[in-house]
Amino acid sequence: MENLEVWGICLTFAAEKYTQTMNNEETNKPQSQPEIVLEEGFEQPLNIGMVSNYNDSEETRILLTPEACGILVSAGNIVTVEAGVGIDVDFSDEDYARYGVRIAPREQVLALPVVLSYRPLQVADIRRMQPGGTNLCMLDNTLFDRKVVDEYLSRNITLGCLNNMLSHNGEPIFANVLDEIDGRVAIMYAQENLSFLGGGKGVLLAGVAGINPCEVLIIGTGTKVMFAAMAAIAAGASVTVMDNDISSLQEMRDFCGDRLTTCAVHPRVLLNRVKTADVILLDHCTRDFEMPRTLDSVMKDNVYLLDLADTDPSQSVPRTVAMAMSNILVNFFEEMALKNGVDGMIVTTPGMQEGIVTYRGKLVDKLIASYLGTHGMDLGLLLAGGN
Repeated sequence: MENLEVWGICLTFAAEKYTQTMNNEETNKPQSQPEIVLEEGFEQPLNIGMVSNYNDSEETRILLTPEACGILVSAGNIVTVEAGVGIDVDFSDEDYARYGVRIAPREQVLALPVVLSYRPLQVADIRRMQPGGTNLCMLDNTLFDRKVVDEYLSRNITLGCLNNMLSHNGEPIFANVLDEIDGRVAIMYAQENLSFLGGGKGVLLAGVAGINPCEVLIIGTGTKVMFAAMAAIAAGASVTVMDNDISSLQEMRDFCGDRLTTCAVHPRVLLNRVKTADVILLDHCTRDFEMPRTLDSVMKDNVYLLDLADTDPSQSVPRTVAMAMSNILVNFFEEMALKNGVDGMIVTTPGMQEGIVTYRGKLVDKLIASYLGTHGMDLGLLLAGGN
């Protein structure tokens, strides 16, 4: 039906031109083109910008690859990136431009309706944003700074943290993918640090004929721990996971298989495991747990110790992160275009609502509001009332 309507417009226009030609001699007079109006329900093109990481930070990760930007551009969207955005990922400006992406200074990118940044923006950059614009990023401790939050609120910025958002099946898809990468890279770190070049004693995680494998002890639960355990098992190590919740250990065993050893956190068992471990990885346990300082004295001198709760191993593989995030964001923005932009996406997508921190000048993240000692509004009520 849409094609027939367009043809009808064209035929009408041609008939008018023919009649005018026959009735007068002004055949060379420029003719105005018929206005084409998108019907309600058509995709709403998005205007997306992506800025670089701050020079004084250790952050290397970005959210979109050139190929992903190309897919968005081919769908009718406008994508602009800051010059040099992909330097840490070995993507040049020419790589992005090849896919129809616009290259612009930071100030111009920040003024776009939707701005992507891996971490939340600093106050000076928030002030450069378009009032009422949107910033999509990953949650970090920056958002527990009152000055940063107040600036987002004063500019009526809608701030969304991707790693708190849920997919349609209720999974924190951005967080899960990043945690998987962190867990796998942690084992890569361990192998590098055990090697001679990494300053270790020059051993493999895996055993060979006549030699026992290294012992990897992981204390905690969650996606990082699961994939760290899987990676260590795949590397041939002897792997033990400890937690203070038995159901969590059962899930870990189901996920990783019979080659994984699981133990409840018990003082004597913990002591014995720590004594013999070549690698120790720490993360949050199901219930509050802090590694006793007294155990430091019984660890091997050359043990590799990494706290996953305080580090981001995926920073060393930013290209993998960019590709993984791009796979999700291409579908994310496709759905957003179908729902007529950010507001339409938020209203109709409960999973996205879970990641919204500020919405049109209102703080709606209860955790951040509680930390800052201020009142947080209910996003559901704001949306129901039409704000």
